[in-house]
Amino acid sequence: MKKFALGLVAAGAAWMVTAALSAPAVGEAAPAFRLQDQNNEWHSLDQYQGKWLVLYFYPKADTPGCTAEACEFRDNIFAYEEIGAEIIGVSLDDVPSQAAFAEKYSLPFPLLSDAQQVVATAYGVLGAFGTTAIAKRETFIINPQGQVAKHYVVTNIDAHSAEVLADLKALM
Repeated sequence: MKKFALGLVAAGAAWMVTAALSAPAVGEAAPAFRLQDQNNEWHSLDQYQGKWLVLYFYPKADTPGCTAEACEFRDNIFAYEEIGAEIIGVSLDDVPSQAAFAEKYSLPFPLLSDAQQVVATAYGVLGAFGTTAIAKRETFIINPQGQVAKHYVVTNIDAHSAEVLADLKALM
């Protein structure tokens, strides 16, 4: 069952209220999505049925931590392809920002724009940096049946891609 969390964040005299669903548990169906990537192409969870999918959320395109994380996935892309796993990045950035980020760092996988915050909310990763909404840095491995196989709250950007790859190999 999804839980709703309500939190108040004070920023000077201004208040911000955020509500988010909790993350889907391991074994639960991954929430469906349909979003545009950096090339204006639509992606949905249904497209990845029968495949292993790494769905990673990141706060902001072209920032130091998000760049390091994306480049780690990029640098390991051949290892992911070798085992038949797909990688998708998601942030609240708009499509043009995703396109510039992907081009600048030669990112060979889809970067989806969740500007309406629907998917981040469904996955329980909608957060805030001050008064700005962001996607928290979390990753989900989704199995070929569309269920969450593993969930990470990312703390070590530099080792994350290798950790996901090792876990994928163990899960397959």
